[in-house]
Amino acid sequence: MSRIGKKPIKIPAGVEVSVNGDLVEFKKGSVQKVLDTKGNVDVNVQEGELVFISKGTDRQSSAFWGTYRALGQNVITGLTEGFKKQLEINGVGYKAAVNGKVLELQLGYSHPINYEFPQDIQVSVEKNVITIVGDDKQVVGQIAAEIRSFRAPEPYKGKGIKYIDETIIRKAGKTSKK
Repeated sequence: MSRIGKKPIKIPAGVEVSVNGDLVEFKKGSVQKVLDTKGNVDVNVQEGELVFISKGTDRQSSAFWGTYRALGQNVITGLTEGFKKQLEINGVGYKAAVNGKVLELQLGYSHPINYEFPQDIQVSVEKNVITIVGDDKQVVGQIAAEIRSFRAPEPYKGKGIKYIDETIIRKAGKTSKK
């Protein structure tokens, strides 16, 4: 039994949910998201709550049950609150700026890195902190990971791009023998 799958999802005011076979559609204003359960779970809307029901009793059905319930919760959270990731740039001469839908990064290479982000994602830069905001958890996390991969933090001085809550384990540098 999935502990997460058992919990119903409360549908907040302003969000409309409709079930069409294997497709679950979420709407808030003009924003629309679709969750395809691919026939692995049954979905019902009952008294303002979204209920996911497992189709089988085996281990894989239980896993799908919990996964699709978590994905449904993420869609509702994204439509109501949104998701946010913050990255911090450390290093002398390392800079970032937003120009339209392009994030321009200068990370110590001989050339600037221009990263184009999707229309539904907002990216802002304040001093040395890059903030990524959007309504899709997977897309926000993927963009943050791609930006971090341009210059991952190194273990000696901590130069590079890191998540704001990430701690870099530092290594000791070279020591001289006497």
